[in-house]
Amino acid sequence: MRFCLHELNNIWGDPSFYNSKLNDLIGPVCTDSRLATKGCLFIPIKGENYDGHNFLVQAYASGADAALISSRFNGHIPRGLTYWIVDDTLKAYQQLALIHRKKIKSPVIGITGSVGKTTTREILRATLGQFGSVIASEQNNNNDVGVPFTLMQANPSHSAVVIEMGMRGLGEIEKLSFCTHPDIALITNIGNAHIGRLGSRRNIAKAKIEIAKYLNSSGTLLIPFNEPLLDEVIKETWAGKVETIHVVRLKDNSIYNNPNMTPNYLGILDNDELYLSFQNIRFRLPFPGFHNAYNFMFALAVNSLLGFPLDKLTTINCKNLPGRSRCIEVGNINILDETYNASPESVHASLDYLITKPGRHFAVLGTMLELGEKSLDLHKKVISRAVQNKLDGIFIFSKGKEADAMFSIGSALPFCQVYDQLEKIAYELKSILKPGDNLLLKGSRKMGLEKLIPLLLDIDLTL
Repeated sequence: MRFCLHELNNIWGDPSFYNSKLNDLIGPVCTDSRLATKGCLFIPIKGENYDGHNFLVQAYASGADAALISSRFNGHIPRGLTYWIVDDTLKAYQQLALIHRKKIKSPVIGITGSVGKTTTREILRATLGQFGSVIASEQNNNNDVGVPFTLMQANPSHSAVVIEMGMRGLGEIEKLSFCTHPDIALITNIGNAHIGRLGSRRNIAKAKIEIAKYLNSSGTLLIPFNEPLLDEVIKETWAGKVETIHVVRLKDNSIYNNPNMTPNYLGILDNDELYLSFQNIRFRLPFPGFHNAYNFMFALAVNSLLGFPLDKLTTINCKNLPGRSRCIEVGNINILDETYNASPESVHASLDYLITKPGRHFAVLGTMLELGEKSLDLHKKVISRAVQNKLDGIFIFSKGKEADAMFSIGSALPFCQVYDQLEKIAYELKSILKPGDNLLLKGSRKMGLEKLIPLLLDIDLTL
């Protein structure tokens, strides 16, 4: 990820100081002064709680040859540092990512959606990795800093580049689409995550469809089958190829025999939710459950579009994702760890998967955040799903109106109680759970339900 001097000059003009020691090639690019190395191009980013410009001296002392500097910065610039003045260093960083992206010939796959982005990303990493080297987003590098960072790691030897794109508002994914210029863009679903910020699911759909804003004209947009909100907003952004994904359970397949309602990629899920059939090939899911079958179908569609043989993907091993589809056995109790985050759709999916397991079914459910004025209604619907699924009990980790709303519905179950401390839940679980029981842990990130797991490990549940 090095850049020629003339490339930078073409964008921002001549540098304010020219260091004769600079080679024609400048780089690698660095946004963290602590990671600056000899000859790097330092790009200071201004965040809510920090400003990288305050670390120009440290970056220069570590060997940075050049930097981009905001026109609004009036602090000290080290003497001898070559620099370009730009209006916005973050935008400039994204411009460089686009230049680098155009140099690589590898197909770029962009992923967004209300839920399932990271799981789909990891399944793509594993499936595409069967056919060559793959670079993919790591951890939470799905924002306006993380996406350029991931792109900068790619080189022509990679067979594919997989970029996850997150957002909290309108216009954010459009910027990520700009520096990515994906060849394939996929939207896993349109749910209620961040509806408190965006106001409606239609606005969420509008935010997600921004991924197609800079989709290559010959590229493909992959979306869920029969999603009216996406069908409405697609025409505002994308006029190219669109293909659809769908999954049905084996017993329900007959309802999709209408040729006018057939998706491009239709997978048939075994009733045990462990195997998926597509194009007369039977695949073992890397993660169990109906929702993960959908994520897997997106991966199969991408592999198919890239011309890779699907029969090589019958068994795929994906790395375990903390707090996502992770099964743990503690003292003969089966724990489904879904603590990473929660939206109404992901809670529904987890509850549906929970009851496919033999034995009794319990859930610790925490508050779902950023739901705005729809919060109480959506919390009630989640608990209604638990009642519909006939759970044996719910432990509500919440407070205020959300806790009251959840309890008002959950009280119909054999056991339902509200708690304000995880320690209390852990000791209550010890008195209720029996060998062979199943326990779901699900709540928004800030609820910290993952802290319940070590509490359970400290309790003798070998009953």
